[in-house]
Amino acid sequence: MTGAELLHPVVLHHVVNSLQWPALRPLQEAAVQPLLAGEDALLLAPTAGGKTEAAVFPLLSRMAGEDWSGTSVLYVCPLKALLNNLLPRLESYTAWLGRRVALWHGDVTMGRRRVILRERPDILLTTPESLESMLVSTAVDHDSFFGQLQAIVVDEVHAFAGDDRGWHLLAVLERLSRVAGRPVQRIGLSATVGNPDELLKWLQGSGRDQRSAQVVAPDPPPTEVPAKPAPRPAGEVDLDYVGSVHNAAKVIAALHQGQKRLVFCDSRALVEDLGQRLRALNVTTFLSHASLSVDERRRAEEAFAQERDCVIVATSTLELGIDVGDLDRVIQINAPRSVAAFLQRIGRTGRRPGGSRNCLFLALDGEGLLHAAGLLHLWAQGWVEAVVPPPEPRHIVAQQMLALSLQQHRVGDNLWSQEWNGLAPFDKSADVIVRHLVERGYLDVDSGMLFIGPEAELRFGRRHFMDMLAVFTAPPQFTVLAGRTEIGRTDPALLTAKVLGPRLLLLAGRSWRVTYIDWKRQRCFVEPAEGGGKALWMTGGSPQGLSYRMVRAMRDVLLGADPPVALTGRAKSRLAVLREDAAPVVHPAGPVLVRNGDGEVRWWTWAGFRANATLIATLSELADPAQRYDDASIRLRPDLDRTVVHQAMSDAADRICLPEVSDKALAGLKFSAALPERLAVATLASRLADIPAAQAVLAEPVQMTYLSPT
Repeated sequence: MTGAELLHPVVLHHVVNSLQWPALRPLQEAAVQPLLAGEDALLLAPTAGGKTEAAVFPLLSRMAGEDWSGTSVLYVCPLKALLNNLLPRLESYTAWLGRRVALWHGDVTMGRRRVILRERPDILLTTPESLESMLVSTAVDHDSFFGQLQAIVVDEVHAFAGDDRGWHLLAVLERLSRVAGRPVQRIGLSATVGNPDELLKWLQGSGRDQRSAQVVAPDPPPTEVPAKPAPRPAGEVDLDYVGSVHNAAKVIAALHQGQKRLVFCDSRALVEDLGQRLRALNVTTFLSHASLSVDERRRAEEAFAQERDCVIVATSTLELGIDVGDLDRVIQINAPRSVAAFLQRIGRTGRRPGGSRNCLFLALDGEGLLHAAGLLHLWAQGWVEAVVPPPEPRHIVAQQMLALSLQQHRVGDNLWSQEWNGLAPFDKSADVIVRHLVERGYLDVDSGMLFIGPEAELRFGRRHFMDMLAVFTAPPQFTVLAGRTEIGRTDPALLTAKVLGPRLLLLAGRSWRVTYIDWKRQRCFVEPAEGGGKALWMTGGSPQGLSYRMVRAMRDVLLGADPPVALTGRAKSRLAVLREDAAPVVHPAGPVLVRNGDGEVRWWTWAGFRANATLIATLSELADPAQRYDDASIRLRPDLDRTVVHQAMSDAADRICLPEVSDKALAGLKFSAALPERLAVATLASRLADIPAAQAVLAEPVQMTYLSPT
């Protein structure tokens, strides 16, 4: 019996007759049996591979066949926009069975939430933060609302697992299973990842050793992730060097006219700059990034979906499956940070019958060109990054203890660890954190019961403890209003910098003149201006760089490896210059130690940001303490000789040290104040380190080079 034949008859009837599908896709066919059996699963497929239906059709079949009642399925997404996009589709599927779906996130009105609490939907679309808010809310009867929970679908699970939102999600899921009083089936949906088995075990949480589970991943087409480098069709992936944002806009305006193009940039300021330049060239252009208002983004995405000859310029907000209609082309400015992100982005194309996946890289500078070439070199080898949860999330443990105390009002001093079903690090190993919360007044204790203390109310109590529900600290931003219409948000640095003449902002691809700033309410009023606006957003959080594998792939390119994609003449010429310039600092056998004519000594490790941070800490007696971390090299003290360097490096392999943590980085770790300082520092240091890569570098022979003065 096929997977389709195992579906509930009503579901199968509508798949055939309402959707008019001749058959299920391979992933959907393979997912039916394990999901009907109640197994945990990770469903892997490229973007637009039918993952949502692969999860939902078997769950609807179980819902009908086993007569589930109440809210039995949670569908969790990392982005509110993705939930909004999914709602109409899931409404049509649940209607086949006379069932209902509802949406609950930060933009849903209180009136609509009251309706949901009164008339519980069968499927609830939500985010981890909204689930947390429901658990701590006195308006929600937790036992009644979540008491019939049977399954949880986590969409784009790789996007959660790679940062602290993933730890937050896992902790919330464990608490939900306690409220439901049973293990809850967990189903993850993901694009291609390098370690699917480990990702599935992570998603299972405390049930990883008790519940059966499987990765469902039909073999992808060989053109998407080849096993080894091979020649590719010239039009599939192209790499060009354009040298500036101005030239990138000219190329985009000239190429593929009459087609729908999605352009990815990896900063909001670059989105704004490129969008403004494209409009100046009379290209129908829309913008999408996180600092634009919800209405502004929605209008842009809806208009883009309805147009044909147009461009939408976006950050990674459009990487995760939000439907903007059929795309003809994806264009990448410089390169994304990872191969996995590239696979997400190229997967937005080729959805129409006869279409092919494609991506044009436009490098703005030599560094961007080298990064893009290195990424494509890795991609051609079939390599994809492993999704690795951040180590030692002690600050999330502190946040969860406070949230649990809000949820239950009083928690047993010796029983709290049971609420996460023994899942580390939320188990008894966190006792030192709980004791610190009590000592510092974040928790009070009375008669063996823990409850919220005055320090927690002081730091996090505003707006009903809403600041406690998100695990990241966002840099402050001012809301920008044109009359009563919200345009988006901007960094306050743009409002305080000295300017000659009117203060001009660039937002939503348009220039605005600031007319009034409400400092108390963090609002900025503007009116349209002719041009000259500037865009700026501080990044916040810990500094990030490229990985060991990515930087080593860039070194391979400098040593002569060409990715098997179509390189323009400009890209080839610029790569030739980069290779000639880098000749003294790259060697296939290992790192290169260079002393230039000015006396500077630089160790070219080509090891990546985190490995270099680890090596600087380990070789602190050799490294220049004033330097910033770099992806490719480390500056050493100028007074060193060859013997000292060799001896220190040979000794260092057995005494790897964690990088030092700055006060600024410590302040950026949310809830770090609720930890003992030594644990907060240890958490950040472990995340900044790459010990295996540092050890690999120290095991390699060092080549010595002396550059004469120019």
